[in-house]
Amino acid sequence: MSQTDVSYTVFMLLRTTPAWLRLTRERRNAIAGHAFETAMKGDAVTMSYHDAEAFSGRATDVAVFRTIDLYAYYAVVERLRDSALFTEPYFEVVDIIPTIEEGYRRFEADEARS
Repeated sequence: MSQTDVSYTVFMLLRTTPAWLRLTRERRNAIAGHAFETAMKGDAVTMSYHDAEAFSGRATDVAVFRTIDLYAYYAVVERLRDSALFTEPYFEVVDIIPTIEEGYRRFEADEARS
């Protein structure tokens, strides 16, 4: 398998701050929309957003990034870090969990060839 065959999924666990919760929902949507529109340049990285506050005391939200290009993911995160989401701060990063999709299958295939 080549390097481009590797698909990464990165789970970013987030926690909202009281400053975020004090904003109106309209203002929150505007800030988040601008931040993600600016950060998600190109199509090398996709992102989905999941609410967790009703199920977790640790993280209120989970951003899930998918890519085959880790540098493209890194650039997205740098742009997000420069946005109001993190500079105000409205969100705090609780944890980042990088994964390799079906990594064990790649490992087994590589082992079988050697």
